[in-house]
Order: sequence, then structure tokens, then C-alpha cells
Amino acid sequence: MIYLDYQATTPVAPEVAEAMAPWITGKFANPHSPSRWGHEASAAIEVARGQVERAIGLGGGSVAFTGGATEALNWALKGTMERAQPGRNRIVTVATEHAAALDSCEWLAGQGFDLTVLPVGSDGLLDLDLLERELDERVALVAVMLVNNEIGVVQPVAEVAARAHAAGALMLCDAVQALGRVPILEGPDLVAVSAHKIHGPKGVGALWMRKGAEPAPLIHGGGQERGLRSGTLSPALCVGFGAAATLAVEREGADKLHILRLWDAALGTLGPGWIINGSVDRRHRGNLNIRRQGLDAPRLIADLRDVAISLGSACASGSGRPSHVLRALGLTPQQARSSVRIGFGRYTSETELVDALSRIDAGARGQESVAA
Repeated sequence: MIYLDYQATTPVAPEVAEAMAPWITGKFANPHSPSRWGHEASAAIEVARGQVERAIGLGGGSVAFTGGATEALNWALKGTMERAQPGRNRIVTVATEHAAALDSCEWLAGQGFDLTVLPVGSDGLLDLDLLERELDERVALVAVMLVNNEIGVVQPVAEVAARAHAAGALMLCDAVQALGRVPILEGPDLVAVSAHKIHGPKGVGALWMRKGAEPAPLIHGGGQERGLRSGTLSPALCVGFGAAATLAVEREGADKLHILRLWDAALGTLGPGWIINGSVDRRHRGNLNIRRQGLDAPRLIADLRDVAISLGSACASGSGRPSHVLRALGLTPQQARSSVRIGFGRYTSETELVDALSRIDAGARGQESVAA
């Protein structure tokens, strides 16, 4: 199989699997236990916490581990609005956010909060002037992701945070697709990240919180994480996240150069007729979301069973509905159905990428010849 679905998940790094192994077998103690073994597990989690915090690279805050980025986003949104100052009952977000953020915002709207969902341009970018016009003294939280999971577009999060703060609001950044790939600049008050997008294990994420901006607890029952998040932590998962975060920092330059070479190879391989969805200049180049007129993308994916690509978000790919991100760009349902997402990274070789894209291009042209 040629794996080109890096936005859905990434292969676990060998170094991460090695770091996790002792905590799966012999070192199985509960990290919240007062025993010596419990203290050892707790210490390993604290080391991992520091590693994740260093990878995020922001000062004046700390990380709480969660069961994943979906939990982190739910917690940040719902917990922040629960603690919002009187009179601040508005949330402002963007139409291309991940479903974990948008669905949480819709739930909050159902609880009586005022929700504003801003559109994006055909390039997928937020208009900062439009954001500015929407900000008033009633806004409690602005939620904008850094790197879009479907089209790779990079939003101006630092500028968004500055405008949110000027209006007295907090700013939440979904940095799941950015960690280890795109610098997370100073500005956000809350940052959600996930291990399995950076060659770590599934089932663990984190919420970075600026001091004083901590949301109210979402999960109750012990307060094991900083008194804010309850539940027994998995030392293996936390250690794996920490190891993956450390690797992301150490390999940042090499990974970036590798992805740029793959991007150039990809564009050189695809034939005419392909259109890139979203901004070409302001994007993470490990995400190539492309479309072709008349292409039946689900059929193409079915025909190329040994090449892993996708239609868009793994969370929504089985719904049968056109991608909400591609719709937000102004694409028609047919254009969205003619789009595929190709994701590559650290362990993708240029040879296998070129091979897969040649077959994708040939498969698309084959559909055209049959239709003709």
C-alpha cells in the first residue's frame, strides 16, 4: 500500500513505539497511585507534558492531556463559554473549521449562546476586516484553526488573536494539523493538539491553556489533570505523545525540506486539468487537495485500492455529503465530488508519491475516455 492520507493520521514513528513499549508491559501502574511505581509513571507523564509544551512553543501557559483533539476542542469551547463574563455570550468562528469545533459551537447555540460563523474566500482564507466588523463587547471567544485539515490552508491566527484581544475576547486555535509543521505564533489563549497527527499514538491529545484562560471542567470525577480534567491518564499514550513531539521539534527542518521536495514532485507529475483547492501560497504543502472536471472521486478511490487517499475529513467521509470545507470555498456539489485529498510527510518516498500520482492521473483520464 502507498499511504497518502497524512491528514487523517500518520504512521507511528519507530522511536515513539520504542518509548511506549515499557509502559504497555512492565510499567503498568496507575500514575495517580501513591506507590513508588505510581510516582514513576506520574514522573514520566510530567516529562511528556514538558515535551509537548516545548513543541507547541508558547509561553505563559501549560498543557492538560485529553483523550484527543475532539475532547480538547469541546472542552475549550464549552468550558470557556461556561466561564464567560456576564454579557459576553457570543462565539465567532469560521465555516471551514473541523466538525469538532463547528458541532460544539452549534450545540452551544442551542444552549442560548449567540453564534457567528464567518465565510471564507474562494482561497479558503478568512477576511480579517470582516472579522473586525463582527467583534464587539459581547464576544467571549473567537475560534480559528491554523492549518485546515481538508485543504491545508494556513489562517493568520496571530492577527486573529490580536483582534480578538482588542475586543476583550479569548482566542482558541485548533493546531492539530499545524503542530510540527507550521509554527504556532504567540497570540492564542487556548490551543488544541493531537498525537496521532505527528507520528504519535491515537487516543491522546492536549489542550494548551494560557494562565488565567483555563476553561471550566468538561469531565468530572477526580480532577486528575490539574484539577480541570478527570480520568486516569495512560502513561504509554502520554509518553508516546511526548516522544512524537520531541521528534517533531528535532526533525522540523528536515521534515519541511522533504515535504517541499515532495510537493514539487507532485506538481511535476500531475498532468493538465487538475485544479488545487484553496490557496497555493498560504498552505501546508503536505496537503494537496485537487479536483478535476467530471472526475468521480469515490470511484477513483475504489479503483485504486492499494493507494490510500481520501475525499476529505476522515470524520465526515462516510456521511455521503459534500465536504463543508469545499462548499465554503464556493465549489458546487459536483466539484466537491470531483476532489481528492492527498497527504504526504516524513515517511513518504518520492518514488511512491510519483507512482501513486501517475496512477491517479491515469485513472482520472480513464474515466474521461469511458465517458466520451
